Amino acid sequence: MSETLRPPSVILDRPQLAENIGAVARVMANFGLSDLRLVAPRDGWPQKRAWASASGADWPLDNARVFATIAEATADLQRVYATTARPREARLPIITPREAAAELHAAAAGELATGLLFGAERAGLETVDIAFCQAIVTIPIDPRFRSLNLAQAVAINGYEWRATIDAGAPAAFADTAEPADQAEVAGFYAHLETELEAAGFFFPPEKTPSMVRNLRSIFSRARLSTQEARTLRGVVTALTKGRGRVLARLARERAAKQAAK
Repeated sequence: MSETLRPPSVILDRPQLAENIGAVARVMANFGLSDLRLVAPRDGWPQKRAWASASGADWPLDNARVFATIAEATADLQRVYATTARPREARLPIITPREAAAELHAAAAGELATGLLFGAERAGLETVDIAFCQAIVTIPIDPRFRSLNLAQAVAINGYEWRATIDAGAPAAFADTAEPADQAEVAGFYAHLETELEAAGFFFPPEKTPSMVRNLRSIFSRARLSTQEARTLRGVVTALTKGRGRVLARLARERAAKQAAK
């Protein structure tokens, strides 16, 4: 992440349960958000149960700031988006978390301070609260059940923000295997096709070219690594040895039957 790119602040309006605040801190830490602002938390602040629910994501809680009103909590921000699933009277753009993340990213790149405002667990945001914001963010969910808990809403928006910064898979999951070169792949093809020919696989003979093409296409699509090509050659070798053992056993059985006559 760019050192100059400031992630959005997360503003919780009148949060009720300490456990929910802790769960929000946890998902904030997952997605690189750290500035937590609490507006008139119902049970006061700090609350020990929040740290227990954060599962070690302590820094958003340790540095959380408490404000009496949304106006005070957003006073230093230049772009604030309200998150709600309920239709409101406010005449503001209504966008998805993905669109919001792209816009907030662009604003942050322009050195603007941004924030995401979340309403209280039970009642959500009021129209008067949304008046402090420049857009409404609505998560596209199934209309049969629109209820999301607070941490889920923060997680979805946090994920979309993070995706604007780290769009690819984490390095731990990236494909680091060395691709097989063409000589290794050709050696595997030759090995496989020789053994298949010996086993009588290519029948009738006139279809051999098309059967070979089909087999090679399968493995070409797999984009084999060096290790995978070697493993497949080991598989062919093992099967060949197994066939040899079977043939040797059958020959012994025939010889034994003939000797018994």
